Amino acid sequence: MPELPEVEVTRRSFADRIAGARIDRVRLGKALRWPLGCESQALVGRVVTGVRRRGKYLLMDLDQGLLLLHLGMSGSLSFAPLWTEAGPHDHFDLLTSRGLLRLNDPRRFGAVVHAQGEADPVAVKLLGRLGLEPLTDQFSAEAFHAGLKRRHAPIKQVLLAGDVVVGVGNIYASEALFLAGIRPTVKASRLSGPRAARLHAAVRDVLARAVEKGGSTLRDFSNAQGEAGYFQLEAMVYDRAGQPCRRCGTPIRLLRQGQRSTYFCANCQKP
Repeated sequence: MPELPEVEVTRRSFADRIAGARIDRVRLGKALRWPLGCESQALVGRVVTGVRRRGKYLLMDLDQGLLLLHLGMSGSLSFAPLWTEAGPHDHFDLLTSRGLLRLNDPRRFGAVVHAQGEADPVAVKLLGRLGLEPLTDQFSAEAFHAGLKRRHAPIKQVLLAGDVVVGVGNIYASEALFLAGIRPTVKASRLSGPRAARLHAAVRDVLARAVEKGGSTLRDFSNAQGEAGYFQLEAMVYDRAGQPCRRCGTPIRLLRQGQRSTYFCANCQKP
């Protein structure tokens, strides 16, 4: 599933090129996770003023309203200068004066939703409960620790939930917990101030490095220019069950938490 780094990398790969473009045509393929929420013809003539990110959502600002895009489990965006015929998994096309933005999504868990603005109930429903953005100044160590104190679930599952801090997906949660030396099964509310501060720093570090490396391409992720990511090549624990820890040599362990795979080093990560 594309997580925050992959979504941010995607945004950066086309945001400047589409800014200022006029929408000339909209094509809808098979139904996605949620309906568009307006007639596709109503978007024709609108101008794209910018592209932002909130968690794993891309917010495409228009001169009237906005589009919220989510890549779901297997979606990816491409931005090309010319129109090409849609393939069987191309379910949303936005032909603009500057190029074609296309959503390809084999599993169709992604979505493109129109809203009048961020105060629109449609947007509030999707964005209103998201946690702090980890790569902004709002994500302070103090605010993070305060949020953890209110949660009694294991720290790995709290990171994934997205209501304390947003966008820390499965790969990056495992990597951040390793970097901070924290066992993924520890209850979030039990973390002391210093341990929470180490995890706060680790989350920021891991996500920033992932963005710098173009995200993680485990199967077929690529940005809007078709470029793959390489962060997975640096993984310390993720998908390395049974292999020696790169730090101490202890075999990496695998456990299941909330139907997700968790990787950790029992020696380097303390309960």
